[in-house]
Amino acid sequence: MTGGAAERDALARRLAELGLRPGETVLVHAGIGGTGMDAAALRDALLRAVGEEGTLVVPAFTPENSDTSSAYLRRVAGMTPTQAAAFRAMMPAFDPAVTPSTGMGRLAESVRTTRGAVRSGHPQTSFAALGRRAGELLSRHPLTCHLGEESPLGALYRAGARVLMINVGFSVCTAFHLAEYRTGAPLRRYACVVRGAHGPQWTEYLDVELDDGDFGDLGAAFSRNIEQRGRLGGTEAALFSITDAVDHAVTWMSEKRR
Repeated sequence: MTGGAAERDALARRLAELGLRPGETVLVHAGIGGTGMDAAALRDALLRAVGEEGTLVVPAFTPENSDTSSAYLRRVAGMTPTQAAAFRAMMPAFDPAVTPSTGMGRLAESVRTTRGAVRSGHPQTSFAALGRRAGELLSRHPLTCHLGEESPLGALYRAGARVLMINVGFSVCTAFHLAEYRTGAPLRRYACVVRGAHGPQWTEYLDVELDDGDFGDLGAAFSRNIEQRGRLGGTEAALFSITDAVDHAVTWMSEKRR
């Protein structure tokens, strides 16, 4: 097994000590670059920790699939209008079965590419999952709901999932985005390329304007209430309720963003 059984077993023990329980659903954000942790070993340790009745979920976002994203704008920076138009015309349509999620890290890709993994169908903010409730939690993800009530994030909130952050800060805490829907954040236009009946086609839609610019400050206020902290693979990890995180974010945004 990639990463070795010894590493997997050691990580599984540390996850149990951190408080991860058999049977639960966990949304994991991990930045394991430079930690020495093997992505497959961590994936297997997480699956062992939640057991056969549990579910492991990761973000599998693909912002490069859109010409309205900062990721796209960085790619075309410095191109002439003609070059940018040619680049846009060659962008591949999102395919949940094969499109990589290049910015979500090695753990997310390890989960996404594992046999039996389920992936939600949103062309920009999909999730991937393994475990008993994977299909149920990721079954609905309409185009006009990146990270709202009808997305897998909303399903995770209703399921009472927990969030595990490994070697990352609150600036990437996806759960906070659900609060933007609950506090009436403004709408904006999005566009991305998807598979059409006759090949790739561009589609536009309106959805909440997602803004993680203040998530660091939001998380600093929330972190005082996190009791389950520890070390995993030589780096920091925190485990907390998605319900607590979203409810805190709703209160914080209602006070700070208005």
